[in-house]
Amino acid sequence: MKREISAGGVVYKKAGGEVWWLVCKHSGYKKWVLPKGRIDEGETTEQTAVREVGEETGIKAKVVEKLKPAEKYTYTLKGERIFKIVQYFLMEYVGGDIANHDWEMEEVEWLPFEEAYERLEFSGQKQMLKLARSMIK
Repeated sequence: MKREISAGGVVYKKAGGEVWWLVCKHSGYKKWVLPKGRIDEGETTEQTAVREVGEETGIKAKVVEKLKPAEKYTYTLKGERIFKIVQYFLMEYVGGDIANHDWEMEEVEWLPFEEAYERLEFSGQKQMLKLARSMIK
């Protein structure tokens, strides 16, 4: 079975006395997800998470802490089974505009926790969001 390793971010910002969470609608498979992507050669998982969040959402975020354990799942692509590991990081919004997201995401939104949780399509990502919320100081 093929293996893939990716990294991504569970990004939050504080505004108006509330905490807002970043979620994205993937332009390919049309599901709401957290930003993530494959690790480029020579990159750390942390560097990948920062880069992918920036590319896919148009915003800049800083890593606060690694979310443990990593998400693990299996999927099938073109008849091939793939074992995927995604290392997520709790990340805090620093700047930028979600209107500047790239082609991989057709929509990017800031939502309160309950709405973000309901919008996410995959149970592993929902668990990462819950973990991230529990870690905010």
